[in-house]
Amino acid sequence: MLAWAAGDVAAFEALYARHRSRLYGFLHRQLRDSALTDEMFQDVWQRVIGARHGWRPEALFTTWLYRIAHNRLNDHWRASRHRPPAPGDAELRIEAIRDPDTPERVLSDFEQRRQLQLAMAQLPDEQREVLLLRLQQDLTLEQIGDITGVGRETVKSRLRYAMDKLRTLLRTDETT
Repeated sequence: MLAWAAGDVAAFEALYARHRSRLYGFLHRQLRDSALTDEMFQDVWQRVIGARHGWRPEALFTTWLYRIAHNRLNDHWRASRHRPPAPGDAELRIEAIRDPDTPERVLSDFEQRRQLQLAMAQLPDEQREVLLLRLQQDLTLEQIGDITGVGRETVKSRLRYAMDKLRTLLRTDETT
């Protein structure tokens, strides 16, 4: 541990290799849940890594490691006492939650974006430019005018013509 605290990465690898199996077994026998054991195991090693610079050899590394694990387990048990138990029908409740990202919806959203892109490609360049600057870059009419070198009223006209043409193109696509 002293070598690793001094920056020797190979020393940490040796510590981890030496203690990982027994520490994991200790945690798993306490928790009896593989996913929770994995999480707790990672947390203990993260704490070891985080305490590297402040570690003092007041006890054996093994004693210190298991003290961290012990404290982490106590935190877990203490927190679980304050959590209400899951309702008996929790599985059914989870299954009843509608998933908004169904394949059909994702495909529909993709198709709508594709139709919009195709319609925007049909706009004249100056209309498409002001539309993109306004909608995607959220620029003001004055800023767009400064960028494109035209007046505010011209920007407004181009935006209005672009939106009218998009509405017409998208309505036509919906009816075909």
